Amino acid sequence: MKKNRQLSDALHVLLHMAEDSRPLTSEALAAAMRTNPVVLRRLMGGLRDAGLVASEKGHGGGWLLCCSLEGITLGDVYQALGAPNLISLGFREERPTCLVALVVNEALGDAAREAESLLLKRFEGITLSELSLDFQGRMADLKGKERSLTHRLKDHFHENI
Repeated sequence: MKKNRQLSDALHVLLHMAEDSRPLTSEALAAAMRTNPVVLRRLMGGLRDAGLVASEKGHGGGWLLCCSLEGITLGDVYQALGAPNLISLGFREERPTCLVALVVNEALGDAAREAESLLLKRFEGITLSELSLDFQGRMADLKGKERSLTHRLKDHFHENI
């Protein structure tokens, strides 16, 4: 079964946009996402309709964030995408006449609704600001490790001359 990546893709593109204060074209964002600009523009439509992003036409135009990262939750982005199914459980029969199928459908449906409710509650508690800070921290760690490795290589090189 193919998984729905819209939420992951939207969060990814929003964080890319947060790292750059200038408008970003569909082509630039699509390249960062390794997708087609048409696919990206389709994804951005729901975000624009929800007021999370805006697009500017013409030379120097592109997509811009319209809200602060502190004010956008994962739940906001999820809703902007049209609230796609989070849990995709199928039933043997949609309208069962068999009592066994009826019991199974109710049990699976109740569990899926409960899990989805917990997931949505969690989404409302996570802001894009938190994701951005996590990303920036990881980038700083990576740069620190690269500098450390560079210094160790230079020291090793100088010791062996």
